[in-house]
Amino acid sequence: MSQGPVATLELPRISENRPTAGARRLLFAGNPNAGKTTLFNRLTGLKARTSNHIGTTVEVRKARVIWQGQPVEMVDLPGLYGLDNHSAEERVAAEYIESSLADPAIDLTVVMVADATNLERSLYLAGQLRERCDSLVIALNMTDLTRRRGIELDCQHLAIELGASVVPVSARSGEGLDELRDALVAGAECAANGCPACLACSGCKPAKRYAWAEQVNERAGGKGLVRDSRLTQVLDDWLTHPVYGLAAFILVMGALFQSIFMLAETPMNWIDTGFASLGAAAAGWLPDNLLGSFVVDGVIAGLGGTLIFLPQIFILFLLISVLEDTGYLARAAFVVDRYMARAGLPGRAFVPMLSAHACAIPAIMSTRTIDNPRDRLATMLVLPLFSCSARIPVYIMVTAMLFADQPLLAGAVFAGAYFLGIVAAFAAAVVIRGTLLKGRPNPLLIELPTYKRPHLQTALTTAIDRSGLFLRRAATLILTISVILWALGTFPRLDPEQLPAATAEQVEQLQAEQAAPERIDAVVAAAQLEYSFAGRLGKTIEPVFAPLGFDWQISVGVLASFAAREVIASTLSVLYGMGGDGEEDPDSIGERLRDNVSPAAGLSLLVFFVLAMQCLPTQVITRRETGTWRWPLFQLGYMSVLAYTAAFIVYQVGSIWLG
Repeated sequence: MSQGPVATLELPRISENRPTAGARRLLFAGNPNAGKTTLFNRLTGLKARTSNHIGTTVEVRKARVIWQGQPVEMVDLPGLYGLDNHSAEERVAAEYIESSLADPAIDLTVVMVADATNLERSLYLAGQLRERCDSLVIALNMTDLTRRRGIELDCQHLAIELGASVVPVSARSGEGLDELRDALVAGAECAANGCPACLACSGCKPAKRYAWAEQVNERAGGKGLVRDSRLTQVLDDWLTHPVYGLAAFILVMGALFQSIFMLAETPMNWIDTGFASLGAAAAGWLPDNLLGSFVVDGVIAGLGGTLIFLPQIFILFLLISVLEDTGYLARAAFVVDRYMARAGLPGRAFVPMLSAHACAIPAIMSTRTIDNPRDRLATMLVLPLFSCSARIPVYIMVTAMLFADQPLLAGAVFAGAYFLGIVAAFAAAVVIRGTLLKGRPNPLLIELPTYKRPHLQTALTTAIDRSGLFLRRAATLILTISVILWALGTFPRLDPEQLPAATAEQVEQLQAEQAAPERIDAVVAAAQLEYSFAGRLGKTIEPVFAPLGFDWQISVGVLASFAAREVIASTLSVLYGMGGDGEEDPDSIGERLRDNVSPAAGLSLLVFFVLAMQCLPTQVITRRETGTWRWPLFQLGYMSVLAYTAAFIVYQVGSIWLG
């Protein structure tokens, strides 16, 4: 069997957006975990692009290439077990196949990727595809694993039974890809000249089709392949055990969670430092006027606030892909399903919930692993309640204000903020599943795939693809929002000659004291912000937040933090006259807050930020994932009401006890 280099299948990309008449289209279909996407990646490398299927959030991946001098469109469809349209992914895949078959302008070949280690399961779909498609090629994947078990499948017999080309391949190693390419050429000729039909089970009902698949599998020599190895049985005894499996889950997910934090910290700092340097350089190049402020504070700051999420998103999807490729992710979902179901959430929601402690944006994107639309929506709606890393500066700032000389108590309150978010998320899930999205989550019917060594190329491709998708979908709108917030804080302009009397007096005093220019600029910036639309809006809504103990400065900080939660630290530092670069020590901000904010108001602020939405980038992603503004607005509404109510109670009770 040929094991030629994969480079023989590296294909140049072309720019056509739609196939022309007679253009080749290769549809890659197959069961989940059959290696379909790995094979697709082998053929296309990083040339594929991901897009949602029209009218859905289900993704298909496409690559347009030149093959033997002719344009070819390759499409990686969602995994499916049959054309009976049970899940959203199966409906999209089936509809894509049917619409392609009905289009006379397309020269279609379906590449059915079958799992050689579980051939019987794949034959159900293969039979359905053969009945509908004249040009079908079966890529029998993972044949290297069957050989290790001492079993050689009879591919020639399978080809006769199915009336289609059957090519043994290994997507992981690249074995058999040259033969697959030749079979795809023959598939086009077969479609033109007519192929023998698979009539053995034409029109069978499901029960008979399963029986037919079992018989074909046995005649091809695949009987007993689904029997697990001894090692698999031992691992599953531990990893799916109610106690040991849960302990393993906690260890694995804890390592995943810590890895996102640890591995992303350095590149996030690089991005943060890089954009800070870019902003400083731009400020030096550009005049000190509106244009300079727009570029530095609007465009560069907005892009930096978007790109800083990239390392977390990349690492999250890289590690999830690795775990899924090994076969562990399915076991983890099985273990936690019984606990998640009590809150009305599916077992597959555990990875998004853990990753939400790093950032809600990649967490919401990772809910695509949840099949049921209601389960997925319920998970998305509660994910922002988990304390993300952007809340940490706020927690530090408030605890530094409240418990400067009581580190143990400060640590307990800090941990309590995290615990409050977790409890609120599960409580919200119970309420949402009992009202808007009634019903219990779908029972977890999941096939436990064989354990495999993860394929790094596939994991990297997935991570790069998801990261690029985040940028394409979110960056433009997030940048627009950042520019709008900059405009609200910049206009109308305050004439330096017309500073308020109190501000002018403070500036004169600082000049007499020969204070640093940055301190004087901060005082002027605070006056400008107070005079701007954002400041006026803050004073307008101050009566709304007064029952929570917030003054107008904190009210402005709450508004500004909708761009990103951590913005409140730099905003308050400006408003309280500390400096405008946003790099102050949280302890210093805490000292200034102690002079202006009561302990009860500080606790109220902490609770508010634990529970409030306060993140427009997350709202943008929720809008993209749900396809409507209805759910992000609901998310914003219920979390705002929850945050306001809880902060109100804390402040009113705290005022009695703390003063």
